Amino acid sequence: MVPEQICDADFQVYGSGKALFTDALTQTRQPRWQICQEGQGAFFPLRKPGILRSGCRIGTVGHFSFFSIERNIEHKTAVLYLNRPDARNAMSWEFWHELPQAVAELEADNDIRCVIIAGRGKSFSTGLDIVDFFTRFKDIVTADSADGRETLRRFILELQAGLRAVADGNKIYIAAVHRHCIGGGLDLISACDLRLASADAKVSLREAKVAIVADMGSLNRLPGIIGMGHTRMMALTGRDFNAAECQSMGLFNEVYPDQEELMTAAHNLAAEIAANPALAVQGTKRVLNYIQDHGVNDSMDYVATFNAAFLDSLDFRELGQAFVEKRKPRFQ
Repeated sequence: MVPEQICDADFQVYGSGKALFTDALTQTRQPRWQICQEGQGAFFPLRKPGILRSGCRIGTVGHFSFFSIERNIEHKTAVLYLNRPDARNAMSWEFWHELPQAVAELEADNDIRCVIIAGRGKSFSTGLDIVDFFTRFKDIVTADSADGRETLRRFILELQAGLRAVADGNKIYIAAVHRHCIGGGLDLISACDLRLASADAKVSLREAKVAIVADMGSLNRLPGIIGMGHTRMMALTGRDFNAAECQSMGLFNEVYPDQEELMTAAHNLAAEIAANPALAVQGTKRVLNYIQDHGVNDSMDYVATFNAAFLDSLDFRELGQAFVEKRKPRFQ
């Protein structure tokens, strides 16, 4: 029995990632993972603590310190939340360290096909936590030897790993942006496949204003999303761009009046994409990613090779049978 409401005091997360809550009727402590096995739902932290959303089965609670993951098995979707709301989701070391792990967990989950990336609290993300960064890594950043410079180069590549995992993953990633999306926040949404926003969103490629050349992907990915002219305007000025401006330049696919409508739209879009045949969606992403780094002729050869290997999928056969039987296809 899953209660409709539980109090924060009745919820405890252990280091293993398992949790207990108090059943509202029986007053017995039950492990969260047992509830998931029974398919009845599970507790996860929401904006209003203590409220349980029924119908969703949730991944490991307390597994990450910076992120939380909400899974909807029925729709084959998930939400990866930036979960440091007290600091407007500023990207501390935990973000960079845990993002590859969180993405790997989602990529390995065959019940999930599409992932929404969103931020809890008042902002999507204000970007790099500069105080945390320099407190932890001052010696690496200020090293004055060739060996030290090589250590810094490798460290930068390590920080890039999670963003690359999002861009190169088999899942489709949808960014849902509200309020601030600055610096590293823009790096993150640039790695996503689609980007939605609320009308109050403000985006900035801020690095030039803080004496940094952006090195987490914005300079590399934005020209393919918004064009070189818009990218140069954002990168060289470091100014804020509102949601309407970002939509007009092609950064945001759609803009919604507020965060509630944004998240509703993001869930609907994720479910729509997840309902399509998985192999076709994954193949389309791979081809589009390949096009970004290759010319038209190379890309045409690539998609021909891909379809030669994967066109005759079970979903494709089901489509043909459904046409013959004049019914809606039942994709895997």
